[in-house]
Amino acid sequence: MAIQEQMLEELKNKEIFEQARSCAYEYIDGIEVMDVFPSKSSLENMISFDQTLPKESVSAKEIIEQLHEFGSPATIAQTGGRYFGFVNGGAVPVSLGVKWLSDVWDQCGGLYLTSPINAKLETVCENWLKEIFNLPKETIAGFVSGTSMANLCGLSAARFHLLKNLDWDINEDGLNGAPELRIIAHDQVHASVKKTLAMLGYGKKSIEWIPSDNQGKLIVEELPKLDRSCLVLLQAGNANTGSFDYFDQVCDLANEVGAWVHIDGAFGLWAAASKSLSHLTKGMEKASSWAVDGHKTLNTPYDSGVILCRHPDVLISSLQATGEYIIYSEQRDPLLYTPELSKRSRAIELWATMKYLGTKGIDEMVTAFHLRAKQLEKGLEEIGFQIVNDVVFNQVLVASESEEKTKLIIEYIQKSGECWLGGSTWQGKAVIRVSICSWMTTENDIKRTIELFKTAEMTVSKNGNPDINP
Repeated sequence: MAIQEQMLEELKNKEIFEQARSCAYEYIDGIEVMDVFPSKSSLENMISFDQTLPKESVSAKEIIEQLHEFGSPATIAQTGGRYFGFVNGGAVPVSLGVKWLSDVWDQCGGLYLTSPINAKLETVCENWLKEIFNLPKETIAGFVSGTSMANLCGLSAARFHLLKNLDWDINEDGLNGAPELRIIAHDQVHASVKKTLAMLGYGKKSIEWIPSDNQGKLIVEELPKLDRSCLVLLQAGNANTGSFDYFDQVCDLANEVGAWVHIDGAFGLWAAASKSLSHLTKGMEKASSWAVDGHKTLNTPYDSGVILCRHPDVLISSLQATGEYIIYSEQRDPLLYTPELSKRSRAIELWATMKYLGTKGIDEMVTAFHLRAKQLEKGLEEIGFQIVNDVVFNQVLVASESEEKTKLIIEYIQKSGECWLGGSTWQGKAVIRVSICSWMTTENDIKRTIELFKTAEMTVSKNGNPDINP
């Protein structure tokens, strides 16, 4: 059978889709009992993929079987309730269902003419996000892969705007010989922001670094005198402590002189959606641009990032691609607001997640992450661990009596398969970093995690090593 005929038959009989659905259901049903990080044997079994590219077509059934048998056990169980490693959210069930459907649609989201439904849902999501975050009505949204790309978009817009302030058009004149911009950031700015600045031509030495306090927040009194050439970088949710910068004060200072404030709010911007936590984001609406993820705190599937900018013309001018073959419409053309021409239609599952949860559900879910973090803080303190940070949102930094012991406890927990969390360094010392951001995390998951910490501490104290079975 010719390959085209074979594929047409597979589309017609639907067997491979039924098989994939069955495997997906099996994975979902087992998520809470599988190792949160793959076992040694599961990792070793990935050797089954080390094959030469076959000459002849392999059956679709065989491919799905192999992927489920050896691929599923080698995944990270981040959609379960006890993955606390990076700030990787879970996935709201409706968002998974919608993603399955939209994957079959396989829409190219760059233009209205390549996907009217994506363009429409981007407009709806843009309006909903402005409502949730209380942003200015003129704010425009671009839907990208994640906050790293959103930061790139926001800082590109800032560069374009600030150079225009200084009578320089970077689109026409380039960067060589351009007036100098002043980039102001505190020493706890996220690594992705530093990399984004480098990609835009601004190395670490070109940044005016100012100190942060013991929770990783910018010290307002250390800000230099601002002017219309300044780009000020703030963050909503420090990657270690979860702390929030002083948006209200800094934005007022910046807006008085025409400076640009960009807020990296990958997971923390969603605190604005919680009645009990919204005080953390006070004044953020006064910024010029914001970067945020859906796949973190909102629990959409990967990948789902958003750049929000209150200056539509600036964002478009800094990002718009041109080409004779590009056909614009009178509707929304998404490529105007991102660097991508060909892009996944991310707004579809973002729309579904927000519609399903509603403002009340988003508030409830975001608030629950904080409640579970406070539960963990209290439980670990009661059994003798030190909580290094002020637990203001969903991040908990934990330390034992010594750095060596802290590192051994991390290793024990990571080997256990019971949950997974990472290590970090805070103010020069090793810490355990716990990020709570999955809708599936329950009070019982936190209790189990506290018990695991207790067992880890006892094992390490007794044996001097992190072996599960010494």
